[in-house]
Amino acid sequence: MTLQEVNHLLERLVSETTKKSEIKVYEKFLHILNELRTREFSEDEIQSIETELESLNLKSDPENRKNYFNKALKQFKKFLRDTFSFTSKGYYTNLGIALGSSFGVLFGVMFLLGFERSLGISYGISIGLLIGIFVGQYMDSRAKAAGNLI
Repeated sequence: MTLQEVNHLLERLVSETTKKSEIKVYEKFLHILNELRTREFSEDEIQSIETELESLNLKSDPENRKNYFNKALKQFKKFLRDTFSFTSKGYYTNLGIALGSSFGVLFGVMFLLGFERSLGISYGISIGLLIGIFVGQYMDSRAKAAGNLI
């Protein structure tokens, strides 16, 4: 299934549905496909992208289209991230927030014992979130500068 065929399919689905949440998923997919069309790829890379799109089986007509296409979108993003190191906007920031808050709890429990336990955990989460946000935004800016942002 070529990029053009998937593009036509998704545009047709956008025109058929009235659900805003479903339209949002289709538009995200269309945005990624449009970004891919603007980039230069070798024949082998184009073939691997088309093979992945074929394996997603987008032409099927599932009962719950939104969930089906949302899962397909996540799988396609994972393929692009693993194969071409492409990331979506805010990927590293979200990852930094998750990891920062996780390590912040640990930091608060282990090292901020001088405070009351809940206060130490609160400070730890705050510090972890701030560090995670800064590191995530830095990594996002590096991905954008390298041209790996879709």
